[in-house]
Amino acid sequence: MSDDTDTEATDGREMGVDFGDLRGDLEDEEYPLSHGTLLDRYGDRELEISSGTRTLREVLSDLGERDYESADAVRQAVLNMVGEEAVGREGYSDRGGDGEGQESDQESF
Repeated sequence: MSDDTDTEATDGREMGVDFGDLRGDLEDEEYPLSHGTLLDRYGDRELEISSGTRTLREVLSDLGERDYESADAVRQAVLNMVGEEAVGREGYSDRGGDGEGQESDQESF
């Protein structure tokens, strides 16, 4: 049985953000890495989110100077800054069930 998180990890997408080749480059980087150095090296790299494409610089520019201890720390900062922008259609679920405004005769136990 396949796990969606495994698929996301192998295709560069994490929680609605497609890091593309940047994911591997961040993994290969030496840490700690300052905010300024991160943006100098990777600021023009593009991230795909449901609302379009944004550069790493656009996403992280409001954070101010800080040090990143790992690739995970950089990815987490990105995920925190894009927030709801990375979410697909609001209110959409592929899990089936009732649509909005529909009543259900099923009970939860």
